[in-house]
Amino acid sequence: MSVATRLEPFVPDSLVAAAARLLYPRFERELHWLDRLCLTERTAVDIGAWYGPWTSRLAALAASVVAVEPMPALARLLASAVPDNVRVVPAAASDHLGTASIWTSSDGRGVRGISALGRRQDVHTTSVPVPLVTIDSLGLTDVAFVKIDVEGHELPVLRGARATIQRDHPVLLVEAETRIQSIPDLVDLLACWDYRPWVLPGREWVPLAHFDLAGHQHSSGRAAQRGLLARAVWPYPRYVNLVLFVPGRTWPGECARP
Repeated sequence: MSVATRLEPFVPDSLVAAAARLLYPRFERELHWLDRLCLTERTAVDIGAWYGPWTSRLAALAASVVAVEPMPALARLLASAVPDNVRVVPAAASDHLGTASIWTSSDGRGVRGISALGRRQDVHTTSVPVPLVTIDSLGLTDVAFVKIDVEGHELPVLRGARATIQRDHPVLLVEAETRIQSIPDLVDLLACWDYRPWVLPGREWVPLAHFDLAGHQHSSGRAAQRGLLARAVWPYPRYVNLVLFVPGRTWPGECARP
């Protein structure tokens, strides 16, 4: 357990949220590309918002942001702190409407960012009932960007966003963890919708087909297990678990010049 994790119960949630917003760009370099994705006057969606490191940056760039966060404590915290152009949806995104149990760690609040609709015996000990929504059910318009980080439930989220994606052709940034999901299934689904995958292992985007994501995550996985402060102080080796899907045959540089 990291020092930050041991101290977390004694630190105000608002301070942890501020630290996450400040420190995340140190090791999630994809955040630095958001201002090159033509979000002005358009809508962005943050699915699995957690403490809001992506929501806060998107709010400064897009006309409107929809942040979907299932853990009640985190959703309330987000709603109390975001600007007026952010709508917080306190629910889990999936491919159907209803309710479900979301699994989390023993704190029951989801602060460690590992909450998921599918239980993992090694990290999940407590479940919380939450409503389910689909992205297509949210009444969104002119969506330019969607980030999905839902601990292995990415495929159902995408299926529940099919109409929105096929209508607006947004750029998609999807968490892809080989230890908990099938990356080929993600790639195949979005290929059917005419999307191409890219990753950012260094300073430049490269096609996923030219990067051994599974091998990379196996060799650098320990970096992802470090706490927030440790990763911010020393964000090496670079741990890649986000895949950028762009519509058509567009190179990311055509949407996002470095």
